[in-house]
Amino acid sequence: IALCSVNKWILRKDIERSVGKTINGIKITESGILASAHLGGAGNVKKFLRSNGTVHFKDAYGATIQMYMKKFSDYDVSVIKADRKAEV
Repeated sequence: IALCSVNKWILRKDIERSVGKTINGIKITESGILASAHLGGAGNVKKFLRSNGTVHFKDAYGATIQMYMKKFSDYDVSVIKADRKAEV
């Protein structure tokens, strides 16, 4: 939860700008963004969103930001508060 809170703070402006848009056929949601940040880091999610999906990230097992955006697109993350200094 702490990592999600920090990622939500880091990505707060990108969340505002991107939620509701469609990139490469995938509807962008807050939960998809946070799951993708868990996979590839907030910086790679920013690159993906700001490039409109042309910059890709893939982990060592082949999982991509796009896969996580789609798979985790329908979760309620409203209980996660953006917190720059969240700790475990």
